[in-house]
Amino acid sequence: MTDETETTLQPWSAEPVCDRLGLPDGVTAARLALGRVGASQPTRVVLAFALDHARARDAVHTALDFEALAGDLRALGLETIRVESAAPDRQTYLRRPDFGRKLSDASRALLRERQPDTADLVIMVGDGLSSTAVQQGAAPLIAGLMRNFEADKLTVAPIVLASQARVALADEIGEAMGARLSLVLIGERPGLSAADSLGAYLTFAPRAGRTDAERNCVSNIRSGGLSPDAAAYKLSWLIRQALASGTSGVRLKDDSDIAALERLAEAKP
Repeated sequence: MTDETETTLQPWSAEPVCDRLGLPDGVTAARLALGRVGASQPTRVVLAFALDHARARDAVHTALDFEALAGDLRALGLETIRVESAAPDRQTYLRRPDFGRKLSDASRALLRERQPDTADLVIMVGDGLSSTAVQQGAAPLIAGLMRNFEADKLTVAPIVLASQARVALADEIGEAMGARLSLVLIGERPGLSAADSLGAYLTFAPRAGRTDAERNCVSNIRSGGLSPDAAAYKLSWLIRQALASGTSGVRLKDDSDIAALERLAEAKP
């Protein structure tokens, strides 16, 4: 016979996990101080863990609906190009990350046939490790970016939609398309508190062989994390600074929050 009287410590919480556990918002999404029933965890905690684990697996293995995503981008008036990495299937992609960092022969030939656009920016949207994040978050984020780009008068190449993609795939794409900057929007590795986190990676002068130290990353773009509008502001600020300074990565510090506070201070009477 199980005693359902729970011993609960300081509760943790974060959307949407906290709703399933009936806990208040605003503390942390980490699984800390979950309470216990005798020597075991409460049933609701065990079930929530199983559900989050299933959602994480689905985010990794469910194929991204590229047709739906392309339709969302066409509704914004944007042209898209479809490419693939050298990983022929999902299992290869998961086992061989290096294949996800280079284009397939057919996709490389497709980009070579195009006249380089010499644009300021090329945006690559890749499925990555969470199709859930990309399906939900990529189009709203791009919409926010485009609103900011109108004021900055940036030229943007057609949006590249890449399957079985890793971050570094955009280095080869950006070089082939003659872009000064590449911006990758990609599904981040899902955790047990968030399976829908979108990551954004910015690289100045993209070309094959760039390292992660030469990129700026904005992560946790999702409901319950960084909103699309906030991420669009931060990325637009980084893009302007990268173009002005001719660099990105560890040499480009993200002071966008300071800039936002200074603008608020100037707006006050």
